[in-house]
Amino acid sequence: MSQLNTFIPIVKNMMEQNVCANGQEHVVILTDLVKEEIGRRVFDSLCELGFKGDYVVMQTRSKSGEEPPATVAAIMKTADICFCICQHSLTHTKARKEASRTGTKVITMPGITMDMFTDGAMKADYVKVQELTHTFTEKLNGCETITIYTGEQNKYVLILNVADRNGISSTGVFNTEGASGNLPSGESYIAPQLENSYGEILIDGSIAGIGKVSFPVLLKVENGRLVSATGKDGERLLQLLGDEDGRCVAEFGIGTNNTARVSGNILEDEKAFGTIHVAFGSNVTFGGTIDAGVHLDCVTKEPTVWFGDEKVVEKGKV
Repeated sequence: MSQLNTFIPIVKNMMEQNVCANGQEHVVILTDLVKEEIGRRVFDSLCELGFKGDYVVMQTRSKSGEEPPATVAAIMKTADICFCICQHSLTHTKARKEASRTGTKVITMPGITMDMFTDGAMKADYVKVQELTHTFTEKLNGCETITIYTGEQNKYVLILNVADRNGISSTGVFNTEGASGNLPSGESYIAPQLENSYGEILIDGSIAGIGKVSFPVLLKVENGRLVSATGKDGERLLQLLGDEDGRCVAEFGIGTNNTARVSGNILEDEKAFGTIHVAFGSNVTFGGTIDAGVHLDCVTKEPTVWFGDEKVVEKGKV
C-alpha cells in the first residue's frame, strides 16, 4: 500500500489538472506486458479515488505506430478517458484517431517509467507549458519553412517545407471531448511537406525504439525521405523504419517542458525545453498524408532553429 500511496496523489492531480475529470467518467487503462506494473498502479489509484473503469492488458507492440488489436481499439472507443500506458506509442494510430473521433480523451504515455511518473516531466507547471506551447504553434502557423542547424559551427543544415500545414499544441491539458496527446507533455509540432524538404541533421539525443544514441547519428534527407543514417544506431533506425513510407519525413517538433530531461526515453526526451525532434513515418493523424504503420522520433539537444526569417532557438537556448 505504501507504493500505492505514492501514486494516488499524482494520479489525483493528473485527473484534475491534466484531463479535467469530474469523477463521473468511465476510464480505461490500456497497458501491455512491459508496462503492466505501472498501468496496474494507476488503475488501483483510480479505484481508490472512486473512479469507475476497466483495466486492459494487450501484448506489447513491436514498434511505435503499430495498431493495437481490433478488440482493444473497440474498447478505447467506449471510454470517456483512455490512458495508453504502453512500451510503444499509439499516438499515431488509426485506433487512437477513431477513439478521439467518437469523443474519447486518449492520453498516450509510451515508454513511461516509474521515475518519470513520480518525478521529471510530470512535475511541470502545465500552465506555463501551455502558454509556451501555444506561442510556438502560432509561430509555426505563420511560416513556410523551418531551418535547423546542428553540429559544430552549424555544419549541418536541414530545411523543412511546412507551407499550408498547421502547427499543433501538445500542452498536457486535455479539457475538451476527444482531446488527445502525450503525458508527460510539452511540445509544438507540425507535419512537413515532402517536397522541398532536404538536408542533413545531427541527432545527438535519442531515437524512439533505440534510446539514447551511443554516438551522434547523421541523417540525410532528400525530397522528404531519409536516404542515409550513420553508425550502428542509424542502421537500426533504417531497419525499424523499413524501406517504404516509413522513411518519409513525418514531423518537426520543439520541446516546451522545462522539467523534462533527455535520458533516452523518447516520451520525455522530445518534450525537453530547447530540444527539437524530427520524426519519420506516419503523420496522417495530424495533418499529413503518410500512413506507414510506424512513427519514430529523433531528438537533438542543442540545435539552432529558424521559423522562416525568425530565429527561435540558438544552440538549445530559446
